[in-house]
Amino acid sequence: MTSPAMSVESGGRTKFLIGGLLIVAAVVYLIVSSTQAAAQYYLTIDEMRSKGSQVYGRPLKVAGAVDGNSIAYDSKTLTLSFSMANVPADLGAIEAGGGLAKVLHDSLLDPQASRVQVVYLGPKPDLIRHEAQAIVTGQLGQDGVFHADELLLKCPTRYEQEVPLQVVEG
Repeated sequence: MTSPAMSVESGGRTKFLIGGLLIVAAVVYLIVSSTQAAAQYYLTIDEMRSKGSQVYGRPLKVAGAVDGNSIAYDSKTLTLSFSMANVPADLGAIEAGGGLAKVLHDSLLDPQASRVQVVYLGPKPDLIRHEAQAIVTGQLGQDGVFHADELLLKCPTRYEQEVPLQVVEG
């Protein structure tokens, strides 16, 4: 026979375990739902184009080479627009192509390279120039224009180290 004190004690443990499980389930649910909401696809321009309408209106992150001839900036509306050419995402392909600077240069010379028009609202970045690598975060509109919320730029030639004179002369 169980005493009344034992049944009260086991009932308290059960309530504690159920409460703990509910808290753990709520934390897991919040982590999963916030991760899915913040998830972004990282695609090359070719990959983005191949997915068609599946990517319209979804958060995306895309990298490419900036076509300097296409850069337009309206200082009144803070609207920057430019065209980006596809650059491979595979580091092995970039190294085999002669490095990032060469791959960016070659992608802009290739008339067959996929391109996308980008529109960004904000101040014009100092590093926006021909052959810079742009990484844009935003959404592809049904009009085929990528509407960027974030714009990161990297100019590989700016960061290449010069050969010291003593090495050249020696």
